[in-house]
Amino acid sequence: MQTTGLTKITVDDVPPNRKRGGDLRVLLSPKTCGATSGFSGVGTLEPGEFVSEHYHPYSEEFFFVIRGSILLRVDDRELVLEPGEAFMVPMGVRHRIENPGGEQAFVAFFLSPLAPRPELGHVDCEPLPGEGTLPEVGGA
Repeated sequence: MQTTGLTKITVDDVPPNRKRGGDLRVLLSPKTCGATSGFSGVGTLEPGEFVSEHYHPYSEEFFFVIRGSILLRVDDRELVLEPGEAFMVPMGVRHRIENPGGEQAFVAFFLSPLAPRPELGHVDCEPLPGEGTLPEVGGA
């Protein structure tokens, strides 16, 4: 992968991160393309899968549902997002993403601005369901 200039990244270029749940792939980030203002990627959730509750102390997170549906729990609110719908989670707000439906959900996400250091960008609020290690965050 190229880290500066014109960079094309495919989903297959990035290994899945399953530690927090689902199949999350950070596609465009400081590490993959030299991004300086945020990072983006895609998530695939099978029926019943979830991404554990967390928050971002320095970033807003934007979701756009491409396929399937997701249940977004934001603080004490629940919101179902269908294909073609989007939502922004404000900075510092706890959230959890679930697939309550019977089909695979596919979601795009974007976070901005970046945290001062990668390890400060994500705070987990519940036990992590997945296996393996978290990626070295040049933006995840």
